Amino acid sequence: MVKNVFAGAVTSARLSRFAVGMSVVAGVVLAGTPVFAAGHQTDAQSSRSNAVSSHAAPQTAARQVTAQAVLKIAESQIGVTENAAGGGTLFHRWYMSSPRAAETLARDGGTLQLYANAPWCAMFVSWVGAKAGARTTMGWDAYTVTWAKWFKANKRWGALAKPGAVVFYDWNGKSVTGIDHMGLVKQDNGNGTITTIEGNTGNGRVEQRIRPKSQVVGYGYPEYKA
Repeated sequence: MVKNVFAGAVTSARLSRFAVGMSVVAGVVLAGTPVFAAGHQTDAQSSRSNAVSSHAAPQTAARQVTAQAVLKIAESQIGVTENAAGGGTLFHRWYMSSPRAAETLARDGGTLQLYANAPWCAMFVSWVGAKAGARTTMGWDAYTVTWAKWFKANKRWGALAKPGAVVFYDWNGKSVTGIDHMGLVKQDNGNGTITTIEGNTGNGRVEQRIRPKSQVVGYGYPEYKA
């Protein structure tokens, strides 16, 4: 069963709603220019301290990544399964060792160990983006709501199911604040459904799924090479 919360540091207030959650994702609009997930700070800190020019090189490299390359990496992980505690995947281990985990812990509090068995659909997409070299235009975090808000703030959000897009679901509505799950779009099937690759789905696995578009809140668009 897909869990409707995503890994991160906790407070008692967040526990009551999300069980484990994060608050903000790195990357903001600076002087009207999208800067994709390169600052790894709070939005306020990023807007004060990050210069657009400082991200030119990694963003240029990321824009050379194709959607097909990202999907190939995601597909290579189909079948990876969580342990009995709901974690223990390579995506958990990678996220826990990444700079992003240290930054989100500093941002939200909690302990690193909370990530070890936390719901991991966002950590999976984070890992895929980083592995492909597309992190600066895909973003990375462990909480889906603020990730979706980050795409919206950077004007990389829409309603078209493009290959390689990051898809966000709300099982009970169409609200960004109600997002329950996320994955990557493989294709629009042309019949009201999409084919996706997702982590932490089914019985805690990476799987290819077919989803109705009616469950989709929206799509985030990394800047891929055409």
